[in-house]
Amino acid sequence: MDLPLDPTLLAALISSLAMLLALSLWRRRAPAPQQARDDSLDTVQAWPPQAVRVMTLGERKAFEVLKRALPNHVILSQVPLSRFISVPTRNPYQQWLQRAGRLAVDVLVCDYSSRAVAAIEVRTAEESQRGAKRHQRLVEVLRAAGVTVHEWNEDELPSIAEVRELFASRSAGRKESAPIDARGKRLIPVPDIAEVLTDGDVTDYGQLEPVPSAFYDDLDEPQPQRRVAHAG
Repeated sequence: MDLPLDPTLLAALISSLAMLLALSLWRRRAPAPQQARDDSLDTVQAWPPQAVRVMTLGERKAFEVLKRALPNHVILSQVPLSRFISVPTRNPYQQWLQRAGRLAVDVLVCDYSSRAVAAIEVRTAEESQRGAKRHQRLVEVLRAAGVTVHEWNEDELPSIAEVRELFASRSAGRKESAPIDARGKRLIPVPDIAEVLTDGDVTDYGQLEPVPSAFYDDLDEPQPQRRVAHAG
């Protein structure tokens, strides 16, 4: 014979189940807690370092083709965006650094003044969906900065002659028409190293010199409030 369930007990049971369900959903949606920084850890002992290759096989092949095809250019590999892309500091720099600044270009082509001319991205057939999104973010930043991006398949890399033709046509196009900045202003032709800027061409955040490694370190630190002296 079944005994009737106490209504109060039934309400308490339903309430408990609802709380457990809400707690479970909250845990699923809550962001993973960040690990607290432990300054007592030794950099070398806590993370034993091991030197590995800088480039994949496809990237090394692309690097060698570019080096042979463009002897008058500086060819670099795995350069992070934060090294050669300058951004305004009105928004937190650390957020930009986490989103894009730590992304690295596979191969970077520079002129002899070390200014970026083009970026080469070597794509693979086994690229993950997450990797494709990360690559797309990198390409968007480069193109917004005015850097030409070439995407090459590691299994079908261009020949030395094709690379020379590609960059020769690009150079010819620059000679035919005066370079124009992002705001549509004509730029003055200048020597390889000396950069002459017209009035209004200088932005409030960027210079053509490389971004120092520690330049932005203190930008996101809370600034001490200054005391305001009150007249007596």
